[in-house]
Amino acid sequence: MGSAVITARAAATFDPAGRSVATARAFVRDTLQGWGYTDVVDDAVVLTSELVTNAVVHAGTAADVLCLRTEDGVRVEISDHYPEREIPLQSTGPDFGSPDREGGRGLLLCAALASRWGVEYSPAHKHVWFQLDLPDRPVGVRSAGPLLPVDLLPVTDERVRVAVVQIDSLGAIAAWNDDAAYLFGYTADQVADKQFTDLTAWPQTPGTNTGIADALRLSRWEGSYGIRGADGRTIPVYGSHLRVRDTQGEPSTVCLLVRDYERAVLQSPVRTPVSDANNERKTDPFEVFIGSPAPDDLDGLLQRTVERARDMLDADAAFLLLATDDETELEVRATTGLPSARQRFARVPVEAGTGRYGSARMPAVHEDLDAVPGAVPLLGNTGMRSVVTVPLKVEGRLTGSLGVAAEAAGRYSNEEALRLQFAADRIALAVESARLGELERLRRGSLSFLVEASDLLAGTLDRDQTLALMAQMTVPTLATWCAVYTIADQSSDPYLSYVLHEDEELIDGLKALLSKISPPDPVPAPGARVWSAPSEAAHQAALRTSMRSIGLGDAGSLGAGIRSTLATAAAVGGETVVLPLVARNRVIGMLTLGKPSDDHFRQEILELAEDLSRRAALALDNARLYSERMAISQSLQRSLLPPGLPDVPNVEIEVIYRAAGEGNEVGGDFYDVFPIQDGAYGFAIGDVCGTGPEAAAVTGLARHALRLLAREGFGGPAVLERLNAAILDEGARSRFLTLLYGELWPQEDGSALLKVVCAGHPLPLRLRQDGSVEAAAEPQPLLGVIEDLELYEQTVTLDPGDVLLCVTDGVTERREGARMLGDDGLADVLATCTGLTAGAVASRILRAVERFAAEPASDDMAILAMRVPEPPAA
Repeated sequence: MGSAVITARAAATFDPAGRSVATARAFVRDTLQGWGYTDVVDDAVVLTSELVTNAVVHAGTAADVLCLRTEDGVRVEISDHYPEREIPLQSTGPDFGSPDREGGRGLLLCAALASRWGVEYSPAHKHVWFQLDLPDRPVGVRSAGPLLPVDLLPVTDERVRVAVVQIDSLGAIAAWNDDAAYLFGYTADQVADKQFTDLTAWPQTPGTNTGIADALRLSRWEGSYGIRGADGRTIPVYGSHLRVRDTQGEPSTVCLLVRDYERAVLQSPVRTPVSDANNERKTDPFEVFIGSPAPDDLDGLLQRTVERARDMLDADAAFLLLATDDETELEVRATTGLPSARQRFARVPVEAGTGRYGSARMPAVHEDLDAVPGAVPLLGNTGMRSVVTVPLKVEGRLTGSLGVAAEAAGRYSNEEALRLQFAADRIALAVESARLGELERLRRGSLSFLVEASDLLAGTLDRDQTLALMAQMTVPTLATWCAVYTIADQSSDPYLSYVLHEDEELIDGLKALLSKISPPDPVPAPGARVWSAPSEAAHQAALRTSMRSIGLGDAGSLGAGIRSTLATAAAVGGETVVLPLVARNRVIGMLTLGKPSDDHFRQEILELAEDLSRRAALALDNARLYSERMAISQSLQRSLLPPGLPDVPNVEIEVIYRAAGEGNEVGGDFYDVFPIQDGAYGFAIGDVCGTGPEAAAVTGLARHALRLLAREGFGGPAVLERLNAAILDEGARSRFLTLLYGELWPQEDGSALLKVVCAGHPLPLRLRQDGSVEAAAEPQPLLGVIEDLELYEQTVTLDPGDVLLCVTDGVTERREGARMLGDDGLADVLATCTGLTAGAVASRILRAVERFAAEPASDDMAILAMRVPEPPAA
């Protein structure tokens, strides 16, 4: 703060939780009011609220708040533990982004409200500070009373004595001036280090739970009590307490005490509205109540409203509820002095009856809630006794309800109700406008969310991926955790298929908890319904765990299992809702959404979740149908492949098969090797025109016809001619077929005799031991085109070490731009395979085909390699 002298300081640390923002506001407000800096309290609270929100909500770290007082003003520093967040670029001017952003708005307000401000970075912290200077005050008094006759002035002794007593942080007397010794009869030495409470006679007012020890801890307190004098008499005094902190950071309380009948010396004057007679501008009643500048967001406006309502009636708590569109329910939106995390977004019916808000439409005063339990459901089990509530109305329509409450009974009368109603009338229109603006933003965001969700769900037909997408879209956007149950058919029970929590460490515990309870009933009725089983089970598990942990010492000694159970209980302790997943008029599952301890869902969120559940149900059912049909297709395709290769004596045989198209196991290419009779084996490799299921159907016909005809004793030409006739009999469904068919006879001398027919198929290649490659057959007409075929077979002898390679055109027609592998390219690759086994030859051919082009193959491929091994060396 430059050369300014710091005259007081106050500091506090707030946890990374949403409720900490309100606590930080109260801390700054009480501190500055205690220092007498009421002129800058509003601006300081607004800036603190925004900057602490950035730290505990957006940065997700604890926030350290430090208030420093000087004679000219106050400086407030807010530090978080996320220094890399929103570091401004040095090459550009300060850009804080859009004012509509949730993060970064605090810096815009600093620039608008603060006298000076800045951001400082360290390796572990980010400090945002702002300076608020006190306004220049004209010379004169801040407040004055009227001119009174002498006989009406307060009566005092010949000399007014003001006792100054300082109480340390432990409640002991640390200072005692001469006037205190005169008034109470004790010297400073006699009372040094004695507890101040031993000397006080504190009034025990029924319904009031604030004692002298509590009053000494408040930042500022003023009132009457008694001091026991040295002679045993109780002396009524009027006291003004101020909580301070010394340069070492130790807190203490300074008490100024006078005789009670001289209270006018210390008593603060009653604040009265300042007349606007001399002001040209008429004060806006809204600004009088809310302050200026008014928050531009709904939550900020509501929170400022309840805080001002509490202060206006000197209450212990205040709350504001907003009505639904049909005015049948009220939703808790802002509280102060109440457990807001537990109540936020809870809903209360607007009608008569216990647990209902029957007094919402008219101003109401309840002098003692103990006499009418349930009259104001929001205040149950909060310790509040008296309450006044007033409606917020716009054009005669109920839009909300504002209430203040106190711990003592009988605190409020009709006069306070009228004051609160006047304030409610001033803000009702602004609140409704802000609510409609928020609702419009939510609807725009919901539409964008649903469009994105639909695109993601439509982009996959995988069931597991669809389940994962459903959960990831809801957590954390709509809920803290999510569980998806699926139902296979009408006779099956719901099955827990997927669980997700925003904290990954809690997923296993949550899954274990849900697995132990019965799943929700698969009710097809639309909309979300509350499911209490998870929170009840979590509560029981936490209770059993806590009972087992008694006697284990502090929390640090608890086992990992106990800590996990308690964490899971907190994670699912809030509201849980179930939405049915209905597709094609059948419940196929349930989408379960949950909140942490005591949290509730907003109605807008539930409506959005319902829209998402309808889209997710259809996507999940489409994925199920696709998976079933894919399984059927693959099962049928696998039935078209040979069951296995026979063990042929003295001949190595290897086959590699690749079907084109995603999900296809069989295409238009096929192969087969099978025994015909003793010592004879048939082999075939073919290519049906086209790919996919239609080509696979002809594949099945060809493979089974070859086996049947060959085992009936027909030779190669006869087998192919009859197969040609069968293909032509298919009529419009027929497809032409290229086929290489042969018969193999292993010989006693170690060679192998082959008789082959090549009907329009790529010619088989023979690799000799010397590395030469040659065609092993001549081309003949393909099948399925000409009715009267005249085919012939050719005889080939494979000597030891020779290889016969048979491929489909998916190998030879492999392309990269204008280049094609072709027959010559295949022969060149085969020439490098001398001495390799049949399996190694087939693998080398496949690698050459794959490396020839970068793009995946678009045609089926089959490679059949046969090799006669060389006899072992003698």
